[in-house]
Amino acid sequence: MKTNLIYFFVAALMVSCNSLQPYSKGTYGYDVAFFEQQAMEMIQLKDDDSGAAVLISPGYQGRIMTSTSNGKEGQSFGWINHDYIEAGETNTKFNPFGGEERFWLGPEGGPFSIYFEQGDEQDFDHWKVPNVLDTEAFEVVEKDDRMVQFHKTFQLENASGTSLNIGVDRTITLLGIKETEETLKSSLHSAIDWVGYESENIITNKGENTWDENTGFLSIWLLSMFNPSEKGVVFMPYHEGSKEELGKIVEDNYFGKVPSDRLIVKDGMVYFKVDGTYRSKIGLSPERSTPYSGSYDPKTNSLTILWYSKPTTPKRYVNSKWGEQEDPLKGDALNSYNDGPVADGSILGPFYEIESSSPAALLGPKESMKHTQRIFHISGKEEQLDEIVQKLFHVSLTEIKAVFGEH
Repeated sequence: MKTNLIYFFVAALMVSCNSLQPYSKGTYGYDVAFFEQQAMEMIQLKDDDSGAAVLISPGYQGRIMTSTSNGKEGQSFGWINHDYIEAGETNTKFNPFGGEERFWLGPEGGPFSIYFEQGDEQDFDHWKVPNVLDTEAFEVVEKDDRMVQFHKTFQLENASGTSLNIGVDRTITLLGIKETEETLKSSLHSAIDWVGYESENIITNKGENTWDENTGFLSIWLLSMFNPSEKGVVFMPYHEGSKEELGKIVEDNYFGKVPSDRLIVKDGMVYFKVDGTYRSKIGLSPERSTPYSGSYDPKTNSLTILWYSKPTTPKRYVNSKWGEQEDPLKGDALNSYNDGPVADGSILGPFYEIESSSPAALLGPKESMKHTQRIFHISGKEEQLDEIVQKLFHVSLTEIKAVFGEH
């Protein structure tokens, strides 16, 4: 009798828990319910007619946690570290909450780094994400069903000992069909499911001193974390030309050189395997990169496209490499990261990232710089997605799928 009562109690508890989470993991509805259960303030931008929606956390610096193209039953595109968030612990170095687009600032390394204190060796033991980019909330200034604006004013000290007074204004907008088709240079088939959003990010020098080559400078750095797939591929077009004229095509030695079976460069395109099993990172310089990049997951038949506001005239970009640098203003404009196990076998995700950066913010007092990024997730029949890819990138989905010898 006692055993039956225990069984009945456990079964009732399971039914109760399941009723609290009616959506399966991997859906947008699951993530909405998850944050509700954590009693966290969240903001949704959504279009009830199309099912497109974006989920945003004011507490995580106005971070876009995830999005969907098809309502609560639809796929959740952002990578979220559910276990870490649910544990409720806070790390003094960095808190890997996840999120489809988070706001950071560069440079990460070098003489003007804001992730290392003055005099410290630039290694992992001393690396620390500033609290304002990790655990502090951004203030909600204004919002409606399709837009939310955040603000934050704060001070940071860089590795050279320079104090920087900073203002941040971040506006996230759910995009409509007109802006989407203009950015993608394509008309979207009525049978396609899609979501598109824009983040406009402005930093302002709130201090009395100029940010320059002698004392330090910043950049806007947007990092987008997505769920990996066994056959997932990031593809980045690049400007063709000689190494003497444009420099190296792709930086491939962030965590050791990327193996040739994971990185292929040919015919004006960089292909990078993003399966979440091998820790690696690549970068394209402003001379080589274009405003567009993308990824494709054949498993879910979903296409992701990222556009950012790359200047039409040459600009200098911050160098985020740790330690001594030959030129602190010789860095990447576009990056991609594939997560994987570290030396002890542990793994943070897995996830993969596409990252865009603004030029270096060499700003006088009260001057500002803006960096805008747009992300689109598109799902449908392969031939419908192929039309978009060929028009925008001049390559076919068949070529993308086959580039690493997998069909």
